[in-house]
Amino acid sequence: MREPVILLASASPRRSELLRQVGIAHEVRPVHVDETVQAGEAPSAYVLRLAEAKAGALWRQLALHERRPVLAADTTVALEGEIFGKPGGLAEAQAMLGRLSGRTHEVHTAVALVHEGGAAARVNRSSVTFRELTPAEIAWYWRTGEPADKAGGYAVQGRAAAFISHIAGSYSGIMGLPLYETWGLLAPVLGLTAGGRPA
Repeated sequence: MREPVILLASASPRRSELLRQVGIAHEVRPVHVDETVQAGEAPSAYVLRLAEAKAGALWRQLALHERRPVLAADTTVALEGEIFGKPGGLAEAQAMLGRLSGRTHEVHTAVALVHEGGAAARVNRSSVTFRELTPAEIAWYWRTGEPADKAGGYAVQGRAAAFISHIAGSYSGIMGLPLYETWGLLAPVLGLTAGGRPA
């Protein structure tokens, strides 16, 4: 890979993979922020606040000579406006997936960019429909280990693909980094040519 041109404020291997997919050289620099949901906070507002907080936190940590554009993102699953975090164990995963079973929910992902010229952010909202899941399927899925660190208790790009009957919106956004919105933020800052390579 070419010399990193941006810093990714996330430890998510999925986000890093998506950046590589579109040819954005980057260095992973995860940061930690308080992810507590505020009272009455809407899902899109929640992910936007966290993405901006992560990007800002990393930017403030950088020495002047280190400064490169900082990209951060945050994703949550919501059903009827209720935010679903990461399940803390089998019982929570069963409750989450049981509620998502046979229904359509939303996935909200915000992406934020901070650079020398300022800051910007965008939010993507997509819809995912699950078929009816059996208790045995949910228990099996938990045993795979996949749901433990995923918002809403599932990974669209993993075994849970077998549960999904319909998607409307951004597949990459559901994975955790909406590439359309991300490219829109990065392209002007990185001086990308029409060919998609840094000028």
